[in-house]
Amino acid sequence: MAFKVTLVSTSPIDGQKPGTSGLRKKVKVFKQPNYLENFVQATFNALTSEKVKGATLVVSGDGRYYSKDAVQIIIKMAAANGVRRVWVGKNTLMSTPAVSAVIRERSGADGSKATGAFILTASHNPGGPTEDFGIKYNMENGGPAPESITDKIYENTKTIKEYPIAEDLPNVDISAVGVTSFEGPEGKFDVEVFDSADDYVKLMKSIFDFESIRKLLSSPKFTFCYDALHGVAGAYAHRIFVEELGAQESALLNCVPKEDFGGGHPDPNLTYAKELVERMGLGKSGSGVEPPEFGAAADGDADRNMILGKRFFVTPSDSVAIIAANAIGAMPYFSSGLKGVARSMPTSAALDVVAKSLNLKFFEVPTGWKFFGNLMDAGMCSVCGEESFGTGSDHIREKDGIWAVLAWMSILAHKNKDNIDGDTKLVTVEDIVRQHWATYGRHYYTRYDYENVDAGKAKELMEHLVKLQSSIPEVNKIVKGIRSDVANVSSADEFEYKDPVDGSISKHQGIRYLFEDGSRLVDIALKLSKMEEFTGRSAPTVIT
Repeated sequence: MAFKVTLVSTSPIDGQKPGTSGLRKKVKVFKQPNYLENFVQATFNALTSEKVKGATLVVSGDGRYYSKDAVQIIIKMAAANGVRRVWVGKNTLMSTPAVSAVIRERSGADGSKATGAFILTASHNPGGPTEDFGIKYNMENGGPAPESITDKIYENTKTIKEYPIAEDLPNVDISAVGVTSFEGPEGKFDVEVFDSADDYVKLMKSIFDFESIRKLLSSPKFTFCYDALHGVAGAYAHRIFVEELGAQESALLNCVPKEDFGGGHPDPNLTYAKELVERMGLGKSGSGVEPPEFGAAADGDADRNMILGKRFFVTPSDSVAIIAANAIGAMPYFSSGLKGVARSMPTSAALDVVAKSLNLKFFEVPTGWKFFGNLMDAGMCSVCGEESFGTGSDHIREKDGIWAVLAWMSILAHKNKDNIDGDTKLVTVEDIVRQHWATYGRHYYTRYDYENVDAGKAKELMEHLVKLQSSIPEVNKIVKGIRSDVANVSSADEFEYKDPVDGSISKHQGIRYLFEDGSRLVDIALKLSKMEEFTGRSAPTVIT
C-alpha cells in the first residue's frame, strides 16, 4: 500500500519544554491542533539523521487515554520522516522498563535494532479525558534523552514552521500481532505489532533464579499479592507471576490495564494503593483476614514499585539498600559482584552505609534516571534507586518496578531456602528489614508530597529557602527555636552535580540544609520553609 507525504504548516506553541520525565500536560492540551505533532517533529529534528532515516523506532506506552490516537499520529509522522520501521506493543501497551529492554535486547527478523523510542506515559499521574498525558524520547541505550537532546527539542519547538506527515496512511490495527507494510517516497515502511512480554520475561529469567522463586511461591506458608493499579504492569503480571512462577490468579489485584486506571491514581504508595494496603493489614479498618506475607504495587507505566510485608511498609530508601546488600547472594545476575551503587539526592543515606561496608563505589545524583544511566553505561553502577519508589539495575536504563518485586522475591527465597519445607517459620519481609537495621543501622525516612500547589506560591517558598542560606548562624537560631535538642546546620546549598563520566554540570538540583550529624528533620523543614504560610496547606497530600 502506497502513501504520500504532506508538509503541514504550523507555528510554535508555548510551554513545550520537556522535564526530566518528558513532556506532561492535560489531555486537552495535547489535543490542541499541532501540539503533539510539533513536539514529535521537534524531537526528530533534534536527532542525527541516522537515528531517523532508515531507523527502527519503538512507539508505545502505558495505554492511558489518548495513547491510541497518539500512536497513529506518530506512526504517520515517522513514515513521513523516512523511518524504516516502527515497533508497537499490542494495544499500545509496553511498560517503560520493557521499552528500554526492547531497545537494548530485541532484534527484528531481519536483524534490525531500535535506535530509540517515543514513550507515551504520564507515569504515576491519573489518566482519562480530563487527566494527564505525556511523551518522552529514549535513546539507543534504552535510557531517557540527555539534557543536550531535550534542550534541542525545546529550542526546536520555539522555531518550528512545518512538519511532514503521511496523512493518507491508514490507521494500523494495533490490537493484533503482525506486520503491516507500506510503500512511501523513500521506500518500504513497516509497522510491527508485538507482545513485549516475550522479550521482558526472557530478560527477567536471565537475571533471577525463577525456580527458587517458584519453590517459595509453592509453599503453603508463603502468600503473595500484586497490585498493578490498572496500569500497564498488568500486561506482564499474569505471564510472570502466574504462568512462570506459579502464583494463584487470586494473587493479582487490578491487573487489567485501563485507559483511566479504573478511575484511580496509579501511584504505588500508602495513600493511593488503598486496596493493597488494606489487604496487607496496613489499613485503618481491620478485615479480620490474615494478610499475605508479601505484597507489591506498580505505577501507571510500571517503572515504580512499593514493597510491603505483612502489616509492614518498606520505605523505598531502605528497599534499594537491602537489595544492594543482598544482591550478590540472592540474584545470579550479580554473582560476580556489584560495580557500584547510586541514589538520588533526596533518598536517605541507607545505601551509603551499605556501599561503605561492602567497599563499593557510591554516587549521589540529581533526580532523573538519565544520571544513573550515564554511570551504568560507563560500567560504574549496578544497583540504584530513588526515594520516589524507583528502583533498578544496569539490566536496562530505566527504573523497573517488576524487577524490584522479583529482587525482593529472590531475597525472600534465598533467606528461606532451608525453611520452605516442614514447620520452620519463614523469614519475613519485616525480619529482613529489621536484620538490615541491626547490621547497618536504621535511617528513619519520611517524605511529604504537596500536590497541585499554586506554582507561584511554590516558587516563592523555594526563593525563601535559598535566601535563608546566606546566613547559617541565623538559620541555626531559627532551628534551635523550633527544636533545641537537634544538631546544628553545618552548611546549606543548592545541590549541584558534576557527572563523573562526561563532566557535565547540573545546577539547581534541590535545596539542602545539611546537619552536622547527617540527620534530616521534617518538623524543622516545615517551619523553616514556612510551608503553611506560603502554600496554605496544613498537611501534605501524601506521606511516605
